[in-house]
Amino acid sequence: MWRDKYGEFKSSEPDHNGLGRRLPGGSWDLYAGIVPTFCASNKTWGVDIDEIYAPVNFQNDHWIAIWISIPKRHIVVWDSIRIKYSLEPFTYERPTVGVPQCIAGDCGVYALKYMECHALGYTLFPPAFCEKNVKQIREKMAHDIFHETPSFEGIEDETSYFNDLDTYG
Repeated sequence: MWRDKYGEFKSSEPDHNGLGRRLPGGSWDLYAGIVPTFCASNKTWGVDIDEIYAPVNFQNDHWIAIWISIPKRHIVVWDSIRIKYSLEPFTYERPTVGVPQCIAGDCGVYALKYMECHALGYTLFPPAFCEKNVKQIREKMAHDIFHETPSFEGIEDETSYFNDLDTYG
């Protein structure tokens, strides 16, 4: 929603304070936790929610992870291959020490894992979070996401479903 309308947002006139640019339709529903409807939180950003984690696709080629602290107006970026980009006018940081790095093709897994570790309160990334374990991490993530998807209840025999996929060899 926001990516496709970013040009419209940037070209809209700010209010007299330099703020208040026009947000895309549906933005308030997201901000207020009304959408997506299948998992509506009904919590408002900046009131009930102080932190937001998000995977971000950079130029349709690379995934990074961001953590947004609303009260601090601060963003932390975890990037598995350290591409240079700016997030101004926000304050932001790009930690590099102790941040696991990956080879091409694994950046999405790394982006999700960075957010998971931070949300769970890890001050350091666990040693098992490394390239040699990325296949197992990817499989566990796929399994966990699949089991958390509301539509999973419609499948009677999950074992045969996984066997039919025959993807993970």
